[in-house]
Amino acid sequence: MAERAQYEELLRQFSAFGAVKRELGRILPSDCPSGSAAVLTLLGRHGAMRMSKLSELLSVDMSVTSRHAAHLAERGWIDRSPDPADKRSRILHLTPEGVALLEELSERTAQLLADRLGDWSDDEVAQLIVLMTRLRASFDDCRAPARLPPPALAPTTRTPANT
Repeated sequence: MAERAQYEELLRQFSAFGAVKRELGRILPSDCPSGSAAVLTLLGRHGAMRMSKLSELLSVDMSVTSRHAAHLAERGWIDRSPDPADKRSRILHLTPEGVALLEELSERTAQLLADRLGDWSDDEVAQLIVLMTRLRASFDDCRAPARLPPPALAPTTRTPANT
């Protein structure tokens, strides 16, 4: 098991990772914020789905998912069609314009990573992928509340009055 100092350094690195995420966000078109890009990515990866499933995959409330879906639909990047199994629900799917945008975003991201990691070997990039995948798996379902141990109960002393 790692030492406490290593975990503290790891936490500092997690905090500093925000700079990487911000730079990745800068390559997005101005009308496609990161939440919208995440929706496009999930629809591209998993195919058409209900809003409830998308909300679960995004780990956000349905109201947030609904705002993202409305933003994308207004731009013609997704369609929202009634779910044949439940007319109250909507099925979201990419439009051809959404597919084209997703391909553009993928190209931009790949180019940025190639630029920043150009001095990394293929093995180092593969190792990073393996370790990040393992880290995510170690946290199991990040949407679930943290499993903290129950608080320690103070020892009780028995007196004749409370026995």
